[in-house]
Amino acid sequence: MKQREEGTYCPLIRKDCIEFKCKFWTKLVGQHPQIANQTIDQYDCSWKWMPILMIENTKESIGMSASIDSFRNEMVHGQEQVMLLAEDGKLNAQDAITEG
Repeated sequence: MKQREEGTYCPLIRKDCIEFKCKFWTKLVGQHPQIANQTIDQYDCSWKWMPILMIENTKESIGMSASIDSFRNEMVHGQEQVMLLAEDGKLNAQDAITEG
């Protein structure tokens, strides 16, 4: 049996990769999510890009979660300040609702 070169066999069509004739052949341009200061600018199978894209998606999700958490903390702090002012009698109940 003939040995194939590593990376040329496509399990979807069960033969050698047809590269640009394939709908899954995609160019990816951007920063590599695992290697600092490395730029990606090459064509390859979109199935082969999936692990890299999933890593990037995870990093973005973590960043978004941190932003939402920070926003929540600011809102809680602001609400606590309004409640303290209302307790001290500096705001009446209607002002606390409209400003909060």
